[in-house]
Amino acid sequence: MPKALPNKLRAATLAVIVAAILTAPVAHTQNPPSRSSAQYQSRLTTEVRHQLVMIPWLSLFDNLQYRVDGNNVTLSGQVTDPVIKDEAEKAVKGIEGVGSITNNIEVLPLSPMDNQIRRAEYRAIYSFPSLEKYSTMAIPQIHIVVKNGHVTLEGAVLNQGDKEAAEIRAKTVPNVFSVTDDLKIENSRSPNSGQ
Repeated sequence: MPKALPNKLRAATLAVIVAAILTAPVAHTQNPPSRSSAQYQSRLTTEVRHQLVMIPWLSLFDNLQYRVDGNNVTLSGQVTDPVIKDEAEKAVKGIEGVGSITNNIEVLPLSPMDNQIRRAEYRAIYSFPSLEKYSTMAIPQIHIVVKNGHVTLEGAVLNQGDKEAAEIRAKTVPNVFSVTDDLKIENSRSPNSGQ
């Protein structure tokens, strides 16, 4: 009687292992979506965005954009540090299924005056009561790009009122030559591109 129990246990364990081995290939034989399908394009777009927002040095003073066309990715935008440009390309290269990468990211010139404007714009925009909610988000929604005293607001806001408030607040900062408001209203972005 005592020997029968270990044999039953061995038989049950063996049955479970055999069942797992026989069903494992069935789960993996599904064909992956073709590279031209909308599902594949959507997965690739989502993964590119995820990899770009995970770059540790990325800040609200940087504006990374991308476009996915099939398995080709085009990176664009402006960054304050050349390391971010290189890291963005490396991050996207590591994504399975990416064919080619075109890196059109512009590295903004070093300028103490532009750095001062960036700080002033941040305070002007993010301290305004109706825009404070954007300062607590994990991923900054309003990007402040400053190049040679010219300010461009990029990203997405929830409504037209926030868009207008951000532009008005940006125009109150001294030593700014111009303000361009390229903010989009949430959910009005193209599905194959992003920020």
